[in-house]
Amino acid sequence: MNLAFRRRVEEILAGTGIVIDGQSPWDIRVQDERFYPRVLAGGSLAFGESYMDGWWDCVRLDEMVNRLLRADVRFRLKPTPGMIFDAVLARFVNLQSKKRAFQIGQAHYDIGNDLYAVMLDSRLTYTCGYWRGASSLDEAQEAKLDLVCKKIGLRGGQRVLDIGCGWGSFAKFAALRYGAKVVGITVSKEQVSLGRELCRGLPVEIRLEDYRDVRGTFDHIVSLGMFEHVGYKNYRRFFEIVRRSLAEDGFFLLHTIGGKRSSRTTDPWIAKYIFPNSMLPSAKQIAAAAEGLFVMEDWHSFGADYDKTLLAWHKNIESNWGKLRERYDERFHRMWRYYLLACAGTFRSRQNQLWQIVFSKHGMPGGYVSVR
Repeated sequence: MNLAFRRRVEEILAGTGIVIDGQSPWDIRVQDERFYPRVLAGGSLAFGESYMDGWWDCVRLDEMVNRLLRADVRFRLKPTPGMIFDAVLARFVNLQSKKRAFQIGQAHYDIGNDLYAVMLDSRLTYTCGYWRGASSLDEAQEAKLDLVCKKIGLRGGQRVLDIGCGWGSFAKFAALRYGAKVVGITVSKEQVSLGRELCRGLPVEIRLEDYRDVRGTFDHIVSLGMFEHVGYKNYRRFFEIVRRSLAEDGFFLLHTIGGKRSSRTTDPWIAKYIFPNSMLPSAKQIAAAAEGLFVMEDWHSFGADYDKTLLAWHKNIESNWGKLRERYDERFHRMWRYYLLACAGTFRSRQNQLWQIVFSKHGMPGGYVSVR
């Protein structure tokens, strides 16, 4: 029976250059024959879960995913009942409603500061680095933070709102390097606790707060890697809140992962194990949400840099796993490896993008000068 299932999987992989039990580093090495019926029945969710369970291995998982996506293999698979249910649920339920807002903080960002301290750069920056001219993760993240400050024309004494501030890396950088006053908001209790400690003594305030509760006016607003949690039902409201909170002559910089196609759901494995209630916006959805509220001054795409960033995070995790083994079991280790390397493959295939978009309320007099 499994032979027929294997042949079906091999048919799906045809043209990708991926061979079952082949010798290339991106080939799939099956360790448990139950892999074939499981993945055919359960799609991408079963594919990821069977890797977590040790049913298959791959030396270059990132390159395997790149090849799968380049060949659009997902369109060769029949929708699973779970996929259909997710699509219907997303259509009729606001999965990113205010009362659900703190679920992502608890499920992902609160799992352990020790994990992120090992994985990330010295500033704990959990967003894509900017690798132009950078030779290390620390350099790439500093370059990204400086790029954001330059794009909004940040000056000393200005007040900035950071929506989705993480552990305060941008807030601390903007305060120390540019003399800014920063209010950062996050839905993660662990990020608030450590972020306040890291920013102690600086003109930085870090709050446990949903973006819908923001009050006051700010010279500039930035959001770095948070918009992926907003959801298509809330895009317009998000932009309305930003406009209400932004000074008349200020800039809003949106740093977000983006998808090639407009979507209402996310990959079921990512949704279950990594980012519940997440969703990647498309260029069309962002433009529609901002229409009539903002002038789009600049749109900078550098998704290939996320491939490098994810590989650097993966290298850090693998090099330091001994420090984490007591708290996280091997199934978690495989889950986290799959997360980082599979995501690297999505950016290498250019299915996922990374955008920095600069908005103003009324348009920059004389034109905006793009910063790269």
